[in-house]
Amino acid sequence: MTTRQPTIAIIEDSSDLREELVFFLQHRSYNVWGADSAESFWKKLHRSPADIVLVDLGLPGEDGFSVVEYLVDLGNFGMIIVTARGQQPDKIRGLNLGADLYLVKPINFSELASTIQALWQRLQHEQESTGVTHQREHEGDHWRLIAGHHCLATPDGKTVQLSPQEYTLLSILGRSPSEIFAKEALLDLMFQYEETPELHRIDVILSRLRKKAKKHDISLPIRSIFGKGLVFVGQIKE
Repeated sequence: MTTRQPTIAIIEDSSDLREELVFFLQHRSYNVWGADSAESFWKKLHRSPADIVLVDLGLPGEDGFSVVEYLVDLGNFGMIIVTARGQQPDKIRGLNLGADLYLVKPINFSELASTIQALWQRLQHEQESTGVTHQREHEGDHWRLIAGHHCLATPDGKTVQLSPQEYTLLSILGRSPSEIFAKEALLDLMFQYEETPELHRIDVILSRLRKKAKKHDISLPIRSIFGKGLVFVGQIKE
């Protein structure tokens, strides 16, 4: 079994707590980085893949439940909710969505480190016993847009047929991963020769694209950032 230490991402809007956690875990020989919001996390995740994610629930904009739900779709992340919400319904919801552990603040940092190490050992054991490789080890894999066939291919070989507009949307987002595109900007890029294109057309194209992907059991690496726009959080080649 590999002795590599996990990379840990911390999504916490309290700068004091986030910095304390980063400092403490770094001194426990973990690779650690922090984000103050889901938006910041998605942008950093593309550049710095993580193995285990610590996520607060009460984040500005997109909340922690949404982050957990989407990370489950992306696959093979260890997830620990660290929150002030101690109510049973919140805990049940978080665990049902796919979080591995639910910790209520204030937390004991030494216990947290032990919890992380136990989770990491379990994840490694599961990966070795099932033959599943952790996402971090696949960071060289890419989604592919196949121009001649207007087709999207996933890193594991699944394909989805695309309409010209769906292809164009993915091409724009994929060329600048981690960059947030306002829907108005996407509208201008996609329908620049129309006088007054309607904003809802981007939502229609995205909704249709997500439905197609879902039929093929594919979770698209496109995130909707509340009040900001859309961002592609994977890597894509054309």
